[in-house]
Amino acid sequence: MPDDSHRWISTFLQAQAAERNAAANTQAAYGRDLLAFAAFVAPRQLAQASRDDVEGYLLRCAAEGLSQSTRARRLSAIRQLYRFAFEEGWRTDNPALQIKGPGAGQHLPKSLTKDDVLRLLSAASATGRSARARQRNAVLMELLYASGLRVSELVTLPLSAVRGAPRMILVKGKGDKDRMAPLSDPARTALLAWIALRDADEDLARRTGKAANRYLFPGTGAEGHLTRQQFFGLVKAMALTAGLDPAQISPHVLRHAFATHLLAGGADLRVIQTLLGHADLSSTEIYTHVLEDHLKDLVLNHHPLAQSPKTRG
Repeated sequence: MPDDSHRWISTFLQAQAAERNAAANTQAAYGRDLLAFAAFVAPRQLAQASRDDVEGYLLRCAAEGLSQSTRARRLSAIRQLYRFAFEEGWRTDNPALQIKGPGAGQHLPKSLTKDDVLRLLSAASATGRSARARQRNAVLMELLYASGLRVSELVTLPLSAVRGAPRMILVKGKGDKDRMAPLSDPARTALLAWIALRDADEDLARRTGKAANRYLFPGTGAEGHLTRQQFFGLVKAMALTAGLDPAQISPHVLRHAFATHLLAGGADLRVIQTLLGHADLSSTEIYTHVLEDHLKDLVLNHHPLAQSPKTRG
């Protein structure tokens, strides 16, 4: 049995990676949260921590002004660690099991109107220092809105995934889970022009003895592809060009728009769950609240019985 807190955490994270295929970012978050709790209970080890310790730690987090979502995540990490410890026989109980969490709170996702999206798509083809950059930016935005991809999924797309102008592309999402994502006709048209440029790049690389780049959107950094940070900056620039508030626009907002507009158009929630790559339907159900607000406005503004008696006639 591990005899110190760091070994507990390390073993738990290794098991998460092996058994649940936890993403690197998820493991890093768990690691930070658990190390913070271990520091709170020190000099005692995690093996001796009690329910009072866990509750005291959550009170301390609240006193420090940490948000509900952060405190809920930290409690979840502690619960999972002790559940693992119980299953491994390191402890005979889970001191965090009966503790009621603060709740993550429900934040409705920001979205965009269809007109906002059209303005952004138009701005994408006008943003960039060269015709090549503007072509790439147009493809990025068309793909993002047509497929609802996460930023990491978009910037790491391999060139091979879009060969032949398919109507669906294979995407590797969270936890290395594959799913199919749709391509609209405008996205396919923009892709064909961009693939022609990428093929010319690969031909030149082969002729000059350079290594070919396998990514659809290559970058000059060590990762070999356009980075998340670079794309965030591009989206802010496009928002300015479109006359929208850059503070309100991000790649994730475009993903929300993809889901919200599909739902408003009559798409089934389970279909949207699959397209977004959500493991749990509850992650997708939040979009129904966005749509409910829209439907409420429609009823209040257009239904004859919702109007005042003076205006019904």
